[in-house]
Formats: sequence, C-alpha cells, structure tokens
Amino acid sequence: MPEIGKYNTLVVVKTVDFGVYLDGEDLGEILLPRRYVPEGCRPGDRVEVFLYHDSEDRLIATTLRPYAGVGELALLKVATVSSFGAFLEWGLPKDLLVPFGEQQQRMKADRYYLVYVYLDKTSGRIAASSRLEKFPPAQQADFEAGQAVDLIIADETDMGYKAVINRAAWGMLYHNEVFQKMRRGQQVRGFIKNIRRDGKIDLCLQKSGYEKVPDLSEKILEAVRARGGFLDVTDKSSAERIYSLFGISKKTFKKAIGALYKSRRITLEKDGIALSRHNE
Repeated sequence: MPEIGKYNTLVVVKTVDFGVYLDGEDLGEILLPRRYVPEGCRPGDRVEVFLYHDSEDRLIATTLRPYAGVGELALLKVATVSSFGAFLEWGLPKDLLVPFGEQQQRMKADRYYLVYVYLDKTSGRIAASSRLEKFPPAQQADFEAGQAVDLIIADETDMGYKAVINRAAWGMLYHNEVFQKMRRGQQVRGFIKNIRRDGKIDLCLQKSGYEKVPDLSEKILEAVRARGGFLDVTDKSSAERIYSLFGISKKTFKKAIGALYKSRRITLEKDGIALSRHNE
C-alpha cells in the first residue's frame, strides 16, 4: 500500500481539468494537481510522487521533493511560530509542524534545527520532532567500509560527535580523529570507517588506508612547491598543525610523506620536508 510521507510510484487512473487522479489503493484516489503533472501524462502511466496532506488536510500527491520524508532527519529552518508549535520550511507548499511537546528547546523563527520527520499515529499527519532520542533511525542500512556519505552533526559526547548518516542512520566521529570544532546541525562529507558486529558505525572525515595516499601526496607536493621547495612540517609536528595545512590526520600524513620519500620525491630534513632535485 502507498505510504504517506514517502515516495510512491502510482498509476494514473483518470485526468481532470485540474490534474490527474492516481490509484492510492486503500487510500483511495489521490489528486496530483495539474502544475505537478508531467507533460504527456495519461491514464495507465506510472508517476513517482510524494504523499502528504495539504493546507486543507486533503491527502495529495506532488512531484516536488521535500528536504526529508518520514523516517529521515534534516536540518530545517523555522518559518513561523504559532499557538500550535513551530512550522518548518521543508520544500513543500505546506510547512511542517513541530508541536511544542516535540521541541527539545522552544524553537524560534528563522533559526535552523535538526529534526526527525515522523507520521503521527493518532492524526495520520506528518510532523517533526527535535527530540531525536525518541525516534532513533536504523543503526545500519546498506553501508560498507570506505563508502562516502553525507553527515549531519547531531550532538557531542565524551567520545566524539554523534552524526546522522545520509539522513537515515547513526554513526560516531571520535574526538581523537577530528581536528576541528564541530557544531550541532553542521553538514559535512565523511566516510564509513568501520561497521561493528553490533551494527554500530564508526565514521571518519577522510578516506581510510592507502587508497587516498596518491591524491594526498600530490597535495603535499604542491604545498611544498608553493613555499619555495621547503615546508616546515614533519611527522613530529602537532596533529592540529597538520590538519590546518592539509585537512588530514597525523597518521594519514605520515603515510603520504612515507610514500613520497620512498619514491624519492622529497627529502626529510630535521625541521621539515624538501623537494628532491627531480621534483624542483
């Protein structure tokens, strides 16, 4: 059966002046307004649509893509606040309600909040909550080690930063591998470092292993060339300085300069690294 708050591929059953009706099975026929109907659409065609309730509480279909659907997390901006709660901009004509009881802290207009989108079982309406602990996403989806993912920083703990992976799963960035201050709601690109036996996911901000060494080696060489052939950084430099220069961990930096040294592209000096003669 089609699901409210998610994308569904539905069959066109009839056309009318103001749009087309889609077969919603147990949900009945659902209107796709004319402004969203694909050109040349006719009965029997299949259309991918998102289902939600419009401002008049009618179940309706749209080809617009909201910033998040049911079961997903997103960083959304508060459009207005009323006696019912806060209303968020989420890419559809009708704003998304966050009831006061679902606000971790009282929301204010024009500010951004990390929220979980859910389907209210009582009303059957889509709503959002900033009480993320109430709606944990799946721990492990179809991820694999080394995969590039989109992250949203959710919270800071003693171990590191709890992050949302691709709006659908939880992961952890550990303090000893993050050399910059992260803030709640920040969106960054990251990588799956490890998937544990218990399903928990470890994350990192750079690719793991030697896969990234060639690219980083070139980046380091360019930095040395830009400074006249010598750069005052070594494997004894602080992790913070290395990260500020190259955006990588100290461990990864050591691998990259080790590869450069073995290939005789740099020489290792007491106070830094220098280009070898054939790289000058």
